Amino acid sequence: MTRYVGLLRGVNVGGVNMKMSDLAEVVRGLGYDDVVTVLASGNVLFTTEDASDTAKARLEEALRDRFDYEAWVHVLPQDRLRAIAKGYPFERVSDRHAYVVFVPDAAVREELLDVELDPSVEQVAAGEGVLYWTTPKGATLDSAMGKAQGSGRFKPALTTRNLNTVEKLLDR
Repeated sequence: MTRYVGLLRGVNVGGVNMKMSDLAEVVRGLGYDDVVTVLASGNVLFTTEDASDTAKARLEEALRDRFDYEAWVHVLPQDRLRAIAKGYPFERVSDRHAYVVFVPDAAVREELLDVELDPSVEQVAAGEGVLYWTTPKGATLDSAMGKAQGSGRFKPALTTRNLNTVEKLLDR
């Protein structure tokens, strides 16, 4: 049995609304155990014998069926999430956001790493299956990296979480 974290893309933003209790019901309906949602942004923890790729496919199909939207889910073992959090390379300061961008596709990661950034405003660094990103609070959507991630063609390829959210997922 593996403890997984499921990260849904675009939930409760941009018109895709769902209650976390409904999300938990869908996950339990797949036969997964120890289901816990964290915050209202599409984060769910669960335990199963399924491989992560199987859990991903099953979750996406169940979410599409239940909520009638194009669901994209990133599924990774909670231990892997712990290693990702520990790898955050930037100083954490109160006036900046600390983000983890989950991007399993290496080609997409490389494309995002090529985005021209103003290093006095934002910084990005590569990690295993992720990008680490820091930007001033209030500048996320207007930043070069924020705009690049918002491109519709990246919807199936990535999801972003604040490092504070990642750490909450580790406390469960």
